[in-house]
Order: sequence, then C-alpha cells, then structure tokens
Amino acid sequence: MKLDIANRTDITKIVDQFYNKIKEDKLLGTIFTDVAHVNWEKHLPKMYDFWEFILLKTGEYNGRPFPPHLALNHVVPLKGMHFERWLSLFHQTINDLFEGKKTEELKLKSSQLKEIWNAKFDYINNN
Repeated sequence: MKLDIANRTDITKIVDQFYNKIKEDKLLGTIFTDVAHVNWEKHLPKMYDFWEFILLKTGEYNGRPFPPHLALNHVVPLKGMHFERWLSLFHQTINDLFEGKKTEELKLKSSQLKEIWNAKFDYINNN
C-alpha cells in the first residue's frame, strides 16, 4: 500500500522523478534541454515550491510561470500534444509513488492547470 502525499519531501520526490522522465522523453526532453536550456539546479527548487504551494498551501512560491513559457512558445509553439504528454508523465509519476486524497487532489489540480495552459497557448498560437 502506498502512502498519501503529506509534505515537501513527498513533493520533492514527485518533482525529481517527474523531471527525470521529462529529460528522457522524446517529445519534451529536447524542449527542456536543447531549446529552453533549463538550469535544473534553479528550476527544481522552484517546482518544489510551486507544487507545495498549490497542494499543501505552504512554502515560498511567488513566481510568475507564464512569461518564461510564453517566451519559449515563440521558439517552439506549445501545442496540445505537449500538454497531454506533460500531464501523462506527471500523473504516471504521481501514481507510481502515492495514493490517497492529496494524491487525487494533485492530479486534479495538474489536470486543471494543463487545461488552462493548453487553452491559453491554443488561443495565442491561433490568433
């Protein structure tokens, strides 16, 4: 039996394993490494803060994630297939590690985020 997500340590575990999958992914990996040139030492702590804030309402996140993605979109248009793959890998990672109420809440919140961002970039890219 798996435990539920309870703290920042759990969030860190999810984020680390998720981005290990991203780095290896044929669709998303090159965007993160070759196009965005993500500095993982800076990016990962921001993601820990982001998801801790989103799920647990704790932490220090005060960033603005949309502008960097908008800039990236000018180089590689972000499309539905990118958001679908992102969500698939994220949910796969979550399901591999945890189960319970908070786990389901994180999957719901990430699904909602994917829908919002997909709609925004669809609009931007088609207008």
